[in-house]
Amino acid sequence: MSESGSEDDEPTLTERATPADEPAKAGKPPKKKRPFWVELPILIVIAFGLTFLIQTFIAKVYYVPSGSMEQTLHGTTSGGDRILANKVVYDFGDPQPGDVIVFSGPPTWAPEARIPGPSNWFGQVVQSLGSVVGIAPPNEKDYVKRVIATGGQTVMCCDSTGNVVVNGHSLDEPYIYEPIEFIPGQLDCTTTQMSRRCFGPITVPDGQLWVMGDHRSDSADSSYQCQGLPAGSGAQCQGPIPVDNVIGKAVFIVMPPSRWGTISSPDLDAGW
Repeated sequence: MSESGSEDDEPTLTERATPADEPAKAGKPPKKKRPFWVELPILIVIAFGLTFLIQTFIAKVYYVPSGSMEQTLHGTTSGGDRILANKVVYDFGDPQPGDVIVFSGPPTWAPEARIPGPSNWFGQVVQSLGSVVGIAPPNEKDYVKRVIATGGQTVMCCDSTGNVVVNGHSLDEPYIYEPIEFIPGQLDCTTTQMSRRCFGPITVPDGQLWVMGDHRSDSADSSYQCQGLPAGSGAQCQGPIPVDNVIGKAVFIVMPPSRWGTISSPDLDAGW
């Protein structure tokens, strides 16, 4: 007879208890998976929250309300482009001539689009949510224009060929659409019958920008209210905007899909 505690009394490998044989720990029942109809609202809230943060600090989608930037950007009469404005790029430098920017118009600027607000609380909620993803009508005081001159530069129109001039340099602007008529010697900036393109010269104050729409005959921009009037007439242009009013640089057309593409920003003062 073997002694107590001998190796014959040791359980074999197959006899030893396995984790599967051990009872489940008390107080920790298996987790139940939430049904999809419960998870869906949570996912929607998270998605809207992330979208809000991205559009507040990094980039935002804007609706183009008017035709002032045709053909570069289509306004509501041509479908209404949605554009992506980079809000970070100007944290590392100021806007440059040629950039297409989104900005808040000064209080004295005339709105280019009359946009009636919602008449009830439900409409206001829908508009607020829609503005987060760029599908709601835009703020009537937000504008999209191209930078033509920066602080310290002198801008005027026009030279003998009808081009805008900055610091004595004639600008090459291939993006201009349907410019106002200009006929040297007949309808220009030196004759009695002055072209409506003519304005200035005007020196842009430091910390400000002279901006114009690509559709020069249909843009309430910096030159608005003084075009077609000789220098010294006393006419006051709508004028430049503060750099601090700039929201971001327009970099991409995101809607409609047929219009997907980058927004060009030629270097207008290259080689000066």
